[in-house]
Amino acid sequence: MAGEFRWQQNFFPWGGMHFGGRSRFFDSGEVRLALLSLLSEGPKHGYQLMKELGERSGGIYRASAGSVYPTLQQMEDEELVICELVNGRRTYSLTDAGRRELEKDPDAVRRIWERAERWEEFGQYMKPDVLHIMGPLAELAKSAWRTAGRVSGNREKEDRMRSIIDEARRDLDLL
Repeated sequence: MAGEFRWQQNFFPWGGMHFGGRSRFFDSGEVRLALLSLLSEGPKHGYQLMKELGERSGGIYRASAGSVYPTLQQMEDEELVICELVNGRRTYSLTDAGRRELEKDPDAVRRIWERAERWEEFGQYMKPDVLHIMGPLAELAKSAWRTAGRVSGNREKEDRMRSIIDEARRDLDLL
């Protein structure tokens, strides 16, 4: 994405998220894979799927009916899932074609759930009463990245930068 700084997905729990811009937990096509993966564990209704997506992200990602149900409908049209009425609820199950679709890219599925795990761990700190600090924290991280790029290769400045960051971390831990 030209002109937009993007965190590396494997570096921070918020990999794939953009500071100062639109935040997305899932990249293109990943909601579909996540839903197929959840359905591989057994039949579920839409609300269960939305709830599990939220739980697996530590509450950071909140699946909406507007993203889940159209995806389920599309997968039903493609015969990747079947929908049956169970106890008055539309319950979705994976078909053999859905299993084959899921097996096409097991690494992508693994990456989705690894990212969700990082978010789940990180999510314990993301309470509404502390979200106001994310803006200044993002600015600090950007400044550190810019500085790291400028001082790279200069051992003295790299050590000074490390010292500043370590001191800030200690100060915050003592607060």
